[in-house]
Amino acid sequence: MTPWVRRVMPAVAAGTVGPMTITNAATNKAAGVVCVVVLPEGCSTRELDLLGRALSACGATWARAARVTVSGGQLAANVPEARAYLVLGEAQAHALGRTLPAAVMQAAQIVLADEPALVLTSAGAKRRLWSALRSLRRALATAGG
Repeated sequence: MTPWVRRVMPAVAAGTVGPMTITNAATNKAAGVVCVVVLPEGCSTRELDLLGRALSACGATWARAARVTVSGGQLAANVPEARAYLVLGEAQAHALGRTLPAAVMQAAQIVLADEPALVLTSAGAKRRLWSALRSLRRALATAGG
């Protein structure tokens, strides 16, 4: 028989910050949005699942990346300013270019990959998606993200 004992965190003195004290709101405001994924309108469930799994493989931050759709050549929602944009398809890249201010585009890392429908059917498109994700991760890691 093995006795189990519940661990208790030591009390933190007033005015000091413990190792587990992180406020998400302050961290998000200071760090900003890490990545925004720009998708075409009408993606199937399989396409979204594939994309979600690819982003999850890159870590929790990437799995929770904001997703914005393009419909009729225009972005369907306001695009948050981010440090990186993963754009899936040329039409989505043009829509993003028309929406974002030039200063934001210059400061951000923007990577173009194939549309999700093509990624499902083409091995080359899958390789290009993985390469795009890898280059975004490297760029953000060197920039402190």
